Amino acid sequence: MKVTRPMLAAAGAVAVFALAGCGSGGDDKAAVPETATGSLEHLAAEVKCKPNMQTDADEIRQALCKNTDGRFVLATFATDRGQAEWLSGAKDYGGYYLVGRKWVAVGQEKTVAALQTTLGGSMEEGSEHMNPGGSHNSGGSHHG
Repeated sequence: MKVTRPMLAAAGAVAVFALAGCGSGGDDKAAVPETATGSLEHLAAEVKCKPNMQTDADEIRQALCKNTDGRFVLATFATDRGQAEWLSGAKDYGGYYLVGRKWVAVGQEKTVAALQTTLGGSMEEGSEHMNPGGSHNSGGSHHG
């Protein structure tokens, strides 16, 4: 493949944004740790909650959790595909989702944001069509 000036310019721009933190101060991304991995019990221990198991099946394990940040649902999945399918259906109900590799935490926005400081992952918001004006997940009890 031949390297052209536009390609070099694009690569340079990407490097500048990466080094500068895209001009947003760069501190926001630095505060998010590497995404946690492990069993449901391991993830729950990381965020200091004792999981109340609701589903314990081969393809999904789901528990209700509560810690000083609030109440949330923690789910782990046997496969990436199973997680993607679960998220696709669950997001129709609104809520806030912290998504890691083969795990999801669901709760209020402030709770999920606090969990992210320990577990890493990416924060996503569910659909608003079930609750015009924002997500409905006020109690953290979401069934997917």
